[in-house]
Amino acid sequence: MEANVSEFWNVVKSNLKAKNSENKLLQTWFEPTELIRYEDSAFGRRFHLGVPTELHKYWISENLFDRLCSEISSLYTQPFQVELVVTGQQGRVEPESPSALEEAMNQRSVAEAPKPTMPLDAAARRDILSPDYTFHTFVVGRYNEFAHAACFNIAENPGTEGYNPLFICGPTGMGKTHLLNAVGNHIRQKHPHLRICYLSAERFLNECISSIRRGEMEKFRLRYRERCDVLLMDDIYFLGRGEAVQEEFFHTLNDFFEKGRQVVVASDRMPKDIKGLEDRIRTRLEWGLIADIQMPDIETRVAILRYKAERRNLRIPEDAVAYVARISKRSIRELEGNLNKVKMYSELQGLDINLDLAKRVLSTHDDTASITVEDIQRLVSDHYRVRVVDLKSANRSKPLVTARQVAMFLIKKNLDKSLVEIGRYFGGKDHTTVINALRRVESQLQKDSDLKKDIDELQGRIHNITGL
Repeated sequence: MEANVSEFWNVVKSNLKAKNSENKLLQTWFEPTELIRYEDSAFGRRFHLGVPTELHKYWISENLFDRLCSEISSLYTQPFQVELVVTGQQGRVEPESPSALEEAMNQRSVAEAPKPTMPLDAAARRDILSPDYTFHTFVVGRYNEFAHAACFNIAENPGTEGYNPLFICGPTGMGKTHLLNAVGNHIRQKHPHLRICYLSAERFLNECISSIRRGEMEKFRLRYRERCDVLLMDDIYFLGRGEAVQEEFFHTLNDFFEKGRQVVVASDRMPKDIKGLEDRIRTRLEWGLIADIQMPDIETRVAILRYKAERRNLRIPEDAVAYVARISKRSIRELEGNLNKVKMYSELQGLDINLDLAKRVLSTHDDTASITVEDIQRLVSDHYRVRVVDLKSANRSKPLVTARQVAMFLIKKNLDKSLVEIGRYFGGKDHTTVINALRRVESQLQKDSDLKKDIDELQGRIHNITGL
């Protein structure tokens, strides 16, 4: 490789473009990328990729980074990292219009949020944590204060009884990965003698399969059970895809618990809802503490935006902050992404950030007053710990009946839907069933304080989505 770096990079680019031939924006945003230099360190080789502008860097980080690293790893098998460096305006390809800019920013891959660097040889370097993800940089609100407190307690005293394992649960983009990294960074600072393994369940699965194929399972087990004191695993739901991997993970968990070593895992669904997960693993994960994270309320979203803007040295008026917070209602990742879009657009156009600019850039996101039947069904199912599919079933168990009736009540209250339409959304129930559900909820509200509390909380979440 050292003999011909240019040829190596040309092969990477050619392979990547061939595998993503339908991506029309690849030519615009990735073609100008160049391998400007590389350097070797104790942590492996660091490739410095030059891009013309911050916008190119943003697009590649958001849409292509994981696939780029995967392509490099197919040619270079040693540990490495990738860093995107803005080199200037040479070779810059301007979007033809603001709509082209918006299209580029909106196109996202299924990959996770961009990472500054990504080591591909996990066996050689297992504890790469993002230095930006700490407890200090995590904005705490009502929606995440319990998860934050649990993670901080564990980071202070790893292996604490009752907190092992800690299961962090919440929708995508709510800060689970941030908390996992914060735990690792805090432990590294306060307990430097402890060895930390931070990885995704997908990485664990792939390594296990690879070790089985190569006949190196003893080395695999030694790596996790003897050379790791704290296991931090993201996206645990991936384990449901492999039976042999679950066997190894089960024994790894038992080994950690027997030795009093800490395990923290994160997922976008509860253990009971992870399809294909064995019961013995599910019960182990439920054995410790489960801390869930929900979408923050409007006040907390404003606080997060102010904090992010301050860190970027951005001057944004309060009305613009309030607008971005109000329309960014799906995840923290969306919240930060919208802030980045406004920042990029203002820099490219040489304009100050204000409310009008924010509305122009984010106009396609401004569906503030909209919420769907499916949204309300998901909110209710999460609140009552039931599945959406069961809300639509004929099951008449008391917990499901209550959840179903509350969902119908909230849909009728917040959406312009007829009784017949509401019934269709619940597996084809007739309108008389919907009428009875509405009447029962209304009558129970006067005398059932728990039901009133549930509905008030759910209505508050709907308010956080709609901003109304």
